[in-house]
Amino acid sequence: MASTVAAEMSAVQSGTSAQTLTLGIDREGRILQHDRSAGDILAGRPGSLLGTNLRALITGPGDPEEALSGLIEAIRADRESTTVLTIRTASRAAVDAVVTLEPIRSNDPELLAQVILRIPPPVAERFIDPALMRHALLDGAVRRIGGALDIEQMAPELVNILVPHFCNSAGLLMLESVMGDAEYPDVPRDGLHLVRRLAVAYDDGDPGWDAAFPVGEILRYPADTPYTRCLASREPVCVVMTEEAAGKLASAWFRTPVARLVAGTSMLLLPLLAGEALLGFFVCVRRIGFHRFDAYDTEIGMEFANRAGLFMDSARRYSRERATALTLQRSMLPTGLSHPASVEVRHRYLPGSKLIEVGGDWYESIALPGGRVALVVGDVAGHGVRAAVTMGRLRTAIKTLTMLELPPAETLQRLDDLMQELGALEPHFATCVYAVFDTVDGTCELASAGHLPPLLVRPDGTSEFLDVSPAPPLGIGASPIASRTLSIEDGSLLVMYTDGLVEKRTEDIDTGLAGLQKIFGPGSPDEPLDDLCRRTLAGVYDDHQRDDIAILIARLRRIEPDRHVSWNLTPKLTAARRARSLIKRPLRQWGLTELIPVTELVVSELVTNAVRYAQSKISLRLVLEGGLFCEILDDSAAVPRLRQAADDEERGRGLQVVSQIAQRWGTRRSSGTGKVVWCELAVPPTHPSQAARLGRPAGAEASQAAPSQADRGGRAARPDGDHVQALNPA
Repeated sequence: MASTVAAEMSAVQSGTSAQTLTLGIDREGRILQHDRSAGDILAGRPGSLLGTNLRALITGPGDPEEALSGLIEAIRADRESTTVLTIRTASRAAVDAVVTLEPIRSNDPELLAQVILRIPPPVAERFIDPALMRHALLDGAVRRIGGALDIEQMAPELVNILVPHFCNSAGLLMLESVMGDAEYPDVPRDGLHLVRRLAVAYDDGDPGWDAAFPVGEILRYPADTPYTRCLASREPVCVVMTEEAAGKLASAWFRTPVARLVAGTSMLLLPLLAGEALLGFFVCVRRIGFHRFDAYDTEIGMEFANRAGLFMDSARRYSRERATALTLQRSMLPTGLSHPASVEVRHRYLPGSKLIEVGGDWYESIALPGGRVALVVGDVAGHGVRAAVTMGRLRTAIKTLTMLELPPAETLQRLDDLMQELGALEPHFATCVYAVFDTVDGTCELASAGHLPPLLVRPDGTSEFLDVSPAPPLGIGASPIASRTLSIEDGSLLVMYTDGLVEKRTEDIDTGLAGLQKIFGPGSPDEPLDDLCRRTLAGVYDDHQRDDIAILIARLRRIEPDRHVSWNLTPKLTAARRARSLIKRPLRQWGLTELIPVTELVVSELVTNAVRYAQSKISLRLVLEGGLFCEILDDSAAVPRLRQAADDEERGRGLQVVSQIAQRWGTRRSSGTGKVVWCELAVPPTHPSQAARLGRPAGAEASQAAPSQADRGGRAARPDGDHVQALNPA
């Protein structure tokens, strides 16, 4: 009930043109005093209002005796009271009025309270008083709206000022070139602009307005209409819509209700201008029986439209700049982290400021050829957009260096060189930890540049912070960066993070590190990584002075033994033929019989190239992880390159053949002085390895037998000296 009364009060008071009547009553409710307006509106004949009981003027809601008695009781308790009552008038039907009773002190002992009635004016008197309309349109509410910066929110508020203070119905339409996200503005077709309707308001409760003029509609108005004249001239257009014009408009739109709604109405179109730029226009309509728009109404309306145009232009510029900033910021964060099927990765990022979405922290997970994965977390010193820009540069650089397959220490060393170059004009520095995990042999190589040590959580729940040879942050360049290699048990967790997670202004950093280690206690390696991420960040939201936070948690496992096989070959001319014969059995057992011909071809080319340069040994490895990787390791430091062979040359075409057949190919240094040349062949999407890579269970019909021990190493020695052993090309 209270909410209903409040809504009715708001509806009556929303019109600043409401008439105000003042009465004075005694303890019984009899009218002892009144102003001139009250006598004209409430009295049937002059002078008859004095002595009339206020109850006689109340027609609802409910019992008038009870309604007035409650108000008088509040006055006797020296309290002001307000409610909505239906009041009988002398010249027209009963109207809803906001009735306020205020206690007064007077020399007349009979006078108890002052009664203030606010009633809507008669239809014939609406939109007549220019002072009231000017106050409603240019003061109060419109000033408050000026502080809004959302066009979608501002549009309905603007038309709700026009209705009911200026017209019976109103709409706001904006040029689509202003509202749209297109890089180039909309070019009018045959002089007709494309516009979008943002808001519609009306005071008669007719649902036909919403049906005929739906909000959000994008349209072109028919030629030679008041709408197109307003857009073309950028001047206000005032017309009376005849039945013929309304019918033509309805026919052009194929909307029958349009003719009924606008026929005979007075229409005023007000262009929205921001300087020389046209943004859109208001459509204001007054129904038959109301005062038609005149020159003074046009002047007031244009003052309102000019002010609204500045507001809308500010909101448009803010929205566009904000969308641009957010797009740039979000593009700096990694999306679609890649990793082998046996590795599970989850991440979280929290900016340190609510003003921006991206700071200087970043993370990466990049799948590398041969079943390896690079895990990176970094932190650029500073906050805000400047740190985010530097972070974006480092992310791009580190992805490029990762694709070159450089060792972690060398990768960070080159990043350090980049940071020193970026800091030539303005100093920059950053910390970074870089790890490469090999899912074939279960080793992990780490390097750090001034970053906090990663946390390794073993399957039994024990954990330790992995200390790496200390090195200064990137951009300092004081000493070389070293790396550390360690073996990882299957199911272990590697937790990489930035200092915002463990560092607080009121605590020592050792306290934060101990708290992090406590979270990853016994049982944590078996928990879902999403749950661990939530627990890790559970206590940071209340700290309003925290730094940016980035966290990367990886559950590390080696790929299944039946997904890789390797052989050692002697560097003889027969090595290529031997390699072709060796690869057939595992490919058949993996269900990749259709790949045997192309695999034979690329292996022949790569082994032949290795035989030419190898000193003492050649190794061949096949890895089924995402694609089929063929890797050739030799002890020569010479790195092959793709070149264009001359017509009379007998050599130099091997890598061209490989590059045409394989999805990609590349080289990397081995742990010694040699190198690894690899290529990736596409595996059919229906193969079980692809289902596992995408997280889908492979069907029973797709299971394949693993290569037997004899196939991988049972033949300890062969006549040509080839033998099989595990390959670790690092």
